Amino acid sequence: MTLDQRINLIVTNSLINEYEENGAVCIRQLLNKDEIELLRQGIDENLSHPSPHFKIASQPNDTGRFIEDFCTWKTNRYYKQFIYESPCAAIAGHLMKSSISRLYHDHLLVKESNTKQITPWHQDQPYYNIEGNQTCSFWIPIDPVSRYSTLEFIAGSHRGHRWLMPRAFMNSEAKWFPEGSLEEIPDINVNRNAFPIIGWELEPGDVVAFHMLTLHGSQGTRENDNRRRVFSVRFLGDDVIHAPRTWITSPDFSYISQDIKPGAPMDHPDFPIIWKSL
Repeated sequence: MTLDQRINLIVTNSLINEYEENGAVCIRQLLNKDEIELLRQGIDENLSHPSPHFKIASQPNDTGRFIEDFCTWKTNRYYKQFIYESPCAAIAGHLMKSSISRLYHDHLLVKESNTKQITPWHQDQPYYNIEGNQTCSFWIPIDPVSRYSTLEFIAGSHRGHRWLMPRAFMNSEAKWFPEGSLEEIPDINVNRNAFPIIGWELEPGDVVAFHMLTLHGSQGTRENDNRRRVFSVRFLGDDVIHAPRTWITSPDFSYISQDIKPGAPMDHPDFPIIWKSL
């Protein structure tokens, strides 16, 4: 089956409507064995040769470990091949209803077994240097993921384009927007039944696609959970523009301000267009 045939089989009006309604969709067995192996090799390469963005995102006394790395696709040939040759960019374009899918950045997330560090509820876009509504991120595990340790979402929380206060994951510091300038995220875990939480148990080959304003988070991993290695790749659509900040964004893209004016499309070699509609 060709790549176009795979995409045509997967992208349905029902899937697009679900993405627009919930802000997150699970696509079962989107990736084939070769694509999963590409990511496996890419993650191995990333862990062996971490970038300057690499960080440990868990406490020193954690029984496990949560690590992250960003923006390594230009030096990691496996990631680059996956980004350019997998169906993800095209599917993102359809879900965003955009004529293009522009790469924003890649993101490695690894939680070892028995990691206590949670990923707090948050939106992605307030950490960034962009504005616009046509956005799509993929969360792609190469290990089985239990329902307990999967990424969860608040269905529909992206609608209305409401931005909520971004905070540092480990100490809740307001390092981006000033204190009081945005509405706070509600304490979802105090009363989970009050929120439309969705999430999926996943196998290698499954992917989750979500809007950058959809509230999401995850638990740690349990002692009997396997290692959770995840590759995430983020795409931008037609209406996304450069919105430089006076603070350091995450990831830090402040260097592009010399090349892209405020309000201009993210037209830069570091953000290539991966897919265009015919």
